[in-house]
Amino acid sequence: MKFFLDTANVEEIRRIEKLGLVDGVTTNPTLISKEGRPFKEVIQEIAGFVDGPVNAEVVGLKAEEMITEARKLAAWGDNIIVKIPMSEEGLEAVHALTKEGIKTNVTLVFSVAQGLMAAKAGASFISPFVGRLDDIGKDGVELVAELKQVMDEYGYKTEIIAASVRHLQHLESIALTGADIATIPGSIFPKLWDHPLTDKGIDGFLKDWEAYEKGQNK
Repeated sequence: MKFFLDTANVEEIRRIEKLGLVDGVTTNPTLISKEGRPFKEVIQEIAGFVDGPVNAEVVGLKAEEMITEARKLAAWGDNIIVKIPMSEEGLEAVHALTKEGIKTNVTLVFSVAQGLMAAKAGASFISPFVGRLDDIGKDGVELVAELKQVMDEYGYKTEIIAASVRHLQHLESIALTGADIATIPGSIFPKLWDHPLTDKGIDGFLKDWEAYEKGQNK
């Protein structure tokens, strides 16, 4: 499973990239707004050092607006993926952009039907939102599993990006579904590699080594 980092913060991306854990990046208008920098500047900087896909989202709501924005975004870098919201207008935009060779990620997917429509329209990626479904009492991980089954059953090349990942259990459950990608906030990454037993084991090894060295130095 690939990891996309869900942030527009360049320092955060560089930190995680040093670990070999960044296969791509997802951003959205909310994340961009937190950086206090021009949208184009942020996206181009990220796309300049991240080898994988870098997602930039349109803000228009009409198909023609989305298409016009998408063309501009795609011109910012060869690895730019254009995020399009799930809607009738969004599907029209995705269909048109796919014909032009522009890769898209249909975001805010909350049902199998929506994911299927996006795949048929030609989306390169679809983003089901796991945490937000959990918030309303639905099973977000189950949706990812069902989407994976549908994509495999009908041979769609559309990749599933499990989004709105909130905690370790989400990631582990998503991995078991066979999802292609999980997009993870930078704040969650340390919780993925930390474990109290690991910390305890390291402390134990260090204490044993210190005792060994004292014995050798007598």
